[in-house]
Amino acid sequence: MKGQCLCGAVRVEAPDAREIGACHCGYCRRWGGGPMLAVHCGTGVRFEGADQIGVFASSDWAERAFCHRCGTHLYYKLLPTGEFFVPAGLFDTDDFEITQQIYIDKKPDFYDLANQTPVMTEAQVLAQFAPSGTATAG
Repeated sequence: MKGQCLCGAVRVEAPDAREIGACHCGYCRRWGGGPMLAVHCGTGVRFEGADQIGVFASSDWAERAFCHRCGTHLYYKLLPTGEFFVPAGLFDTDDFEITQQIYIDKKPDFYDLANQTPVMTEAQVLAQFAPSGTATAG
């Protein structure tokens, strides 16, 4: 899959994937104004325009990146595994399906997603992904 930021300064190429996860944590909602709709792209993601990428360490175990020029969100990355979660809107395709929601207990009441998906609470997400002893989202 190929895509780019709003201004085109950063381009991304990732393995084909069609499943979107929706994250309702406070970090994602603050970062983008709503849930993050991201494609789990694994570790095989390549970026062109790396000099335009800004990185923010959002926790001890994850970082978020954005384009310096236009501010487009580029990825959420798990540091222990190197796995990338890339916003679905970056890609040139819209052939995706939301298949999971995480931090469902943090979702505000002012929106709901129409399709039914498996869900995970904050405690379940942290138990599965956070390094031992870490108690915050990222």
